Amino acid sequence: MSVTLIIGIVAIVLVISVVALYNRFVVLRTRVKEASSDIEVQFKRRYDLIPNLIDTVKGYADFEASTLQKVTEARTMAMGAGNIQDETAAQNELTGTLKSLFAVSENYPDLKASQNFLELQRELTDTENKIQAARRFYNTNVRDFIIAAQTFPSNVVANIFGFKSDAFFELPEGQEAASEPVKVNF
Repeated sequence: MSVTLIIGIVAIVLVISVVALYNRFVVLRTRVKEASSDIEVQFKRRYDLIPNLIDTVKGYADFEASTLQKVTEARTMAMGAGNIQDETAAQNELTGTLKSLFAVSENYPDLKASQNFLELQRELTDTENKIQAARRFYNTNVRDFIIAAQTFPSNVVANIFGFKSDAFFELPEGQEAASEPVKVNF
């Protein structure tokens, strides 16, 4: 074999490797975007359910208005969040206000027995579970992207083409209480 042929084969192998790694990053980046979009879809579902829940609860005149106002404010804040850290904090706040809404509803037997309220509560619980699953899926895809971007030789391709990873969904600073289970007293 001549030196030119060997250099040609090595060059072809390098080009094929770079193309394969580039395509891998495109796939990983697309998976992260898809996972992020899945989270947004679940947030939208939650946002759409909350006004129906509030309208159902408003039918009970003596229900605590401050609780409803906090839920509405938290929903508005969550909808306007800009980056992933702000959105995580806002979503955690919204989750907390919804928990307080359901806790306060325990004091209203007619409301608890309302079929509309029970159905909306079930839908929101289902949505919360889907949000958690979507966040785990997102974090898994971000993890895979980060691993690929930090291991050799794919890190060289990531740096050359400017592939940057997204951030994980994490609890914001000062949200340690959200990681502990909710206490329920009977």
